[in-house]
Amino acid sequence: MQKHLHFDALVAEIGSTTTLVSAFDGLGSCPRFVGQGMAPTTSAQGDVTIGLRAAIESLKETLDTEEIGWEKLYAASSAAGGLSMSVHGLVYDMTARAAHLAALGAGAVVRQVTAGKMGPYEQEALRALRPNLILLAGGTDFGDRETALHNARRIASLRLSIPTLYAGNREAAGQVKDIFMAEGQPLTVIDNVYPRLDELNTEPARRAIQDLFEVHITGAPGMAHIREMVGGTILPTPGAVMEALRLLHPVLGDLMAVDVGGATTDVHSAARGSEAIERIQTQPEPYFKRTVEGDLGTYLNARTVCEQAGQEKMSRELGFPVEEALEGWPPIPRTERQFILADRLAREAAALAVTRHAGTLRQVFLPEGPRRYAQGKDLSEVKTLIATGGALTRLPGRKTALRNLRDLNASGKMLYPAPGAMRVLCDARYLMAPLGVLSRDWPEAALTLLLDSLKEEDLDAAGD
Repeated sequence: MQKHLHFDALVAEIGSTTTLVSAFDGLGSCPRFVGQGMAPTTSAQGDVTIGLRAAIESLKETLDTEEIGWEKLYAASSAAGGLSMSVHGLVYDMTARAAHLAALGAGAVVRQVTAGKMGPYEQEALRALRPNLILLAGGTDFGDRETALHNARRIASLRLSIPTLYAGNREAAGQVKDIFMAEGQPLTVIDNVYPRLDELNTEPARRAIQDLFEVHITGAPGMAHIREMVGGTILPTPGAVMEALRLLHPVLGDLMAVDVGGATTDVHSAARGSEAIERIQTQPEPYFKRTVEGDLGTYLNARTVCEQAGQEKMSRELGFPVEEALEGWPPIPRTERQFILADRLAREAAALAVTRHAGTLRQVFLPEGPRRYAQGKDLSEVKTLIATGGALTRLPGRKTALRNLRDLNASGKMLYPAPGAMRVLCDARYLMAPLGVLSRDWPEAALTLLLDSLKEEDLDAAGD
């Protein structure tokens, strides 16, 4: 046993149930992933640092050393419910949608979306929700001002003392600021998320949301002591995964990542798409997009996924009653039937989530003849699909799910690659989120480690 090891960085991924700690060294010259420790998350005990210290002890055992030192400790977190947000805009398909996309891209969980002037019911719903952060948008630059001002008065008058970002018509920014100041409420003004018709500008909002996340998370239940240990960046876990995609995109081209969890399924994409599709798009889409499907998961939402697929049909397909298998359904499968059903749930959840994330082609018949329109995110040029999260990287039948995802566009109606066109990479060590966080300070090292850690899957080998 070695007496002491010292590393350039540790990155903790603090999940709702499990905390992982990954060690990295040689970041300035020859970066390497050293090892990983794991322990239960302890936010329910009022202090996540208990679980974090236990994960570090687990890392010591993995590396067979008595002590561990590090230059800086970073973190990604989805504990304490992640970053809960509300977004408010003028027209749902324009400013409200732009604000919603910015919030999701930052890694937030969006609990309320309103469009138009807020009424008493929406105001009271916001009071009851008490999100961690509010994003107020509305109006293109030098366009409508009244809706943003009305909503500013509604939100500020609640005196929730919740950080609010204003990302609407810049002509109204001064008045919005005055409204919040008069009520003694915190407000930060950033660039408009929808400055002109058909133009999205979500990047300033995304960065501002992630910066405010660090402020919020240190005051969240169970997270109060996190800064005693974590001196580096803290990002929402989904936001950290998106940082990893942003880092990989210049090297791998258009790509996407899918994570099927116990409660939700996340899809991230970094895709420019094709010029031909761009010319027939009905509304702008962000270059980097995240969607989170709150009804699709292999544990908390197992019954919902079964209903989506058709429970009787699934029972016939699997050869046993699904309803019986769901009785006492565990977070991690233990029996053969549970593994078989978990595989099927992961396949269904992943396919549904990607279908919702990707756009579609529509044909409309007009007097002058048929016209094609594209609606939603264009993933047709995606070359790489990354599987991350336990269901798609650890379950025994995951290759069937991945093959199904790769070949999802058999009909040709999705804005998605043709069957067999994508290569599939696996994030088996769960390093996408840690390396996304690390990329803030060590982008070159994080990219090198990402490319080394993602292993290509052979989905067409005999016997799979």
